Amino acid sequence: MDLFILRHGKAEDAGHGITDAQRKLTKKGREEIEGLALWMAEHELEFDLIAASPLTRAIETAAIVADTLGCPEKVVEWKVLVPGGNPDTVCREVDRYADAAAVLLVGHEPLLSALVARIIAGDEGAGILMGKGALAWIRDFSIHQRPAGELQWLVTPKMVIPPRA
Repeated sequence: MDLFILRHGKAEDAGHGITDAQRKLTKKGREEIEGLALWMAEHELEFDLIAASPLTRAIETAAIVADTLGCPEKVVEWKVLVPGGNPDTVCREVDRYADAAAVLLVGHEPLLSALVARIIAGDEGAGILMGKGALAWIRDFSIHQRPAGELQWLVTPKMVIPPRA
């Protein structure tokens, strides 16, 4: 399976009656995710499943990607993707979809960096950093003896969205 891991876009600050879970994408965050989603479409990325944390900013990020790729029905919420989640728990949840060709996970730090590191290096000490809007592709994800896979690339919105004229 190809496993894609996407950190949500830039979000508003918590406070003034807004909880962390309610934080929405900022205008810039939406624009960056829209640009990244267009890049994904140009590169013909397709997903059998788009799993997102139930926090608002992750759901918004997943919806932008799914709408751009024409597959809004493929978005589901996974509580295991909340901040502070466990990489092994996420891997076991992904493994339930082992017959899928490609799955996209949308979530938060520090979980996503730990997840990528756990899969490609066997532990969480690989020094991976998933900035806001970063997208990683792990090829041949499996969980036979331990989570495993090969990191193909990790891109940020600044790397793939052309500058405005």
